[in-house]
Amino acid sequence: MNCLALRYEDDIIVIDAGMMFPDAELMGVDIVTPDFTYLEENKKFVRALLLTHGHEDHIGALPFLLTEIDIPVYGTAFTLALVERRLEEHEMLDQVKLNRIKPGQWSRSGPSRLSSSTSRIPL
Repeated sequence: MNCLALRYEDDIIVIDAGMMFPDAELMGVDIVTPDFTYLEENKKFVRALLLTHGHEDHIGALPFLLTEIDIPVYGTAFTLALVERRLEEHEMLDQVKLNRIKPGQWSRSGPSRLSSSTSRIPL
């Protein structure tokens, strides 16, 4: 599973929110999700969730994170199409702000901002 929280001063960006399917050692466990306690305790600082791609180990825990923290989600059209299906399964599609970006659209503009020509994540 993949999930990374980057913090700069009072701003946190989360990259991916994945899950994993357990092996035989975790008998009786259906899925394993990241521990979101740090993000829940600091949710007023969490600004956005950036998705690198749509594999389950990168988007699978998204509904569990978004149940606790209301943040915008950024990803490519294909990735967000997969996310939409997952959110529909959890009856959350209308509650989440999805932002489509194009591959390579992001650039760095200063020490705490990610920007593009059409979107901006304020940090």
